[in-house]
Amino acid sequence: MIAQDRTARILKHYEDYFGGHRTKMERWEQGPINAVVPGFEVFCAEPGPVIGLWTYCSIGASRLWHDQSGLMEFVIHAQDYSIRIVELLAMTTHYHARHDLGFGHTLPIGEPWLPGSYCDYWLVSKPYPLGPEFEICSLGDTHAHVAWMLPITECERNYGADHGLEALEQKFEDAGLKYWEVGRESVV
Repeated sequence: MIAQDRTARILKHYEDYFGGHRTKMERWEQGPINAVVPGFEVFCAEPGPVIGLWTYCSIGASRLWHDQSGLMEFVIHAQDYSIRIVELLAMTTHYHARHDLGFGHTLPIGEPWLPGSYCDYWLVSKPYPLGPEFEICSLGDTHAHVAWMLPITECERNYGADHGLEALEQKFEDAGLKYWEVGRESVV
């Protein structure tokens, strides 16, 4: 499938899912992302009837095929609009190009995901806030998974490495994790 057709199908998937939300497209022109994924874009949906948060979705990561994860796109939720999240999706996609990211993987961000946050890692997760119908994006003869980039702390990352993903997710559930709150404390 040519890149333009794949891009159009992914965009339609996002537009259909976020019907009723105001949306816009953003690009990240800095850094190496456009050398890896030319024309990389981010679909941004304002809070609305589907979810009361800003939602940012990559368009272009699924041009990268990996034997383990197949085709992936990435989504991040936030309380407010921030161009920083567009940059974070570009960074994640660039990282994915060299390191096959799949569900359950973690990766260091290198700094807080947003100013004032204790979360400086991503957990690549199923998009639980949006449901399984959002996760699978049909691309005609194949599909891409849309993975949720959940901001976590280093302590949470270490707990997951020591006790497993299910144990970490249970901690999140027990704590009623408010993942969108920038200044949230670690649950472990």
